[in-house]
Amino acid sequence: QVQLVESGGGLVQAGGSLRLSCAASGTISSINVMGWYRQAPGKQRELVAAIRSGGSTNYADSVKGRFTISRDNAKNTVYLQMNSLKPEDTAVYYCNAGALVIEGTRVRALDAWGQGTLVTVSS
Repeated sequence: QVQLVESGGGLVQAGGSLRLSCAASGTISSINVMGWYRQAPGKQRELVAAIRSGGSTNYADSVKGRFTISRDNAKNTVYLQMNSLKPEDTAVYYCNAGALVIEGTRVRALDAWGQGTLVTVSS
């Protein structure tokens, strides 16, 4: 199994910055994609940013130029640096990882989610 533990959420004023972290642990063989999603009240969960093990990234249009995703493969950790935050960035942010996990003599693909961390941006 894989456990994802997020940290770094909180309350910040518009224009401020926050850095989210997500550490994966468990019987992990490898992690291909790690990403951040968010869900605002009354809205569907949406992809914010994702990064592959080779370093390629993609971002939602709404955060391009303001957010930066990075990862430390040795630590199975992904980060989201959020700058120039806006009230519309307020949401619960979820970490996601597409991993291969070891179960006995077998390897299984698993899509894991963190518990979510709340980011609130005040105007």
